[in-house]
Amino acid sequence: MDKNQGRIRRARKTRAKIAELKMVRLSVHRSNSHIYAQIIDETGGNVLASASTLEAEVRGQVKNGASVEAATLIGKRIAEKAKAAGVESVAFDRSGFKYHGRVKALADAAREGGLVF
Repeated sequence: MDKNQGRIRRARKTRAKIAELKMVRLSVHRSNSHIYAQIIDETGGNVLASASTLEAEVRGQVKNGASVEAATLIGKRIAEKAKAAGVESVAFDRSGFKYHGRVKALADAAREGGLVF
């Protein structure tokens, strides 16, 4: 089993538990160049809000999409968009990534922005 297969296996277990709880989830994906966040409804079928370092407004503010600074900005943006969509409480889906570095920075910024998880 390689690193990616292990990550996907961990993500599957987390998503199964979140589906069992029937909660809206904040899903995070991290690549070498960018970070992405989505608010997904209880059924897992609809994206209620999304933010990423690929957005034009974000690209003007950060020099590099793969930094803790960029992840913090995305965390704040996703919290604002979630509040606009009427979402207050979410389950954090880190997609099998370690809760460290950029993933942790995004989660902390989302909490500061008002999301509860």
